[in-house]
Amino acid sequence: MNFERIDRETWARKDYFNHYFKSVPCTYSVCVKLDITRVRESRQRFYPVMLYAITRIVNRHPEFRTTFDADGNLGTYDSMLPCYTVFHQETEQFSNLWTAWTDDFAAFCRAYEEDLAAYGQAPGMSPKPGLPENNFPVSMIPWISFEGFNLNIQTGYDYLLPIFTMGKFYCENGRWLLPFSIQVHHAVCDGFHTSRFLRELQELLDQFDNGF
Repeated sequence: MNFERIDRETWARKDYFNHYFKSVPCTYSVCVKLDITRVRESRQRFYPVMLYAITRIVNRHPEFRTTFDADGNLGTYDSMLPCYTVFHQETEQFSNLWTAWTDDFAAFCRAYEEDLAAYGQAPGMSPKPGLPENNFPVSMIPWISFEGFNLNIQTGYDYLLPIFTMGKFYCENGRWLLPFSIQVHHAVCDGFHTSRFLRELQELLDQFDNGF
């Protein structure tokens, strides 16, 4: 994990960052329906497939890896890893787990299964220790299919990384659709970047054949 600091004075995005971070603090969310038919028709477990696909696109583009480090420096991580929720039916509570990133799909799925076996039944909000700084949040609400979703975070105007939320998928006209929300900070991510992310994510899912 490397963190490259940004020189705000020479940064090409300086004016946009100052406007949407200082003058008019602004976050926004977009909700779409992803076609996950190829994933549903595969033999793969759904959640790690989506975690892998989301993280792979996040790691393509710096606007989704730009944030503040622990010392308050603005910069970009060279790679990110997902921090995701798992639900405990017996307590009706969730835990946050994380899995180290690798571009190797099979290796990532194995690591996910190992993390789930080791910590998936453990109580508490963060049972797996050592969460690295270069993480972004992913969650799923598998009980409802939503048309829109956003998080109202009190300190959200200081949080630059993307937040992803998935809903209950369903079948329509023979295709499986997944409500998918992405929430970003306008200081680092414009509508163009969000649109490109969603397009590339759908393209990746369309290529799925029991692996990427």
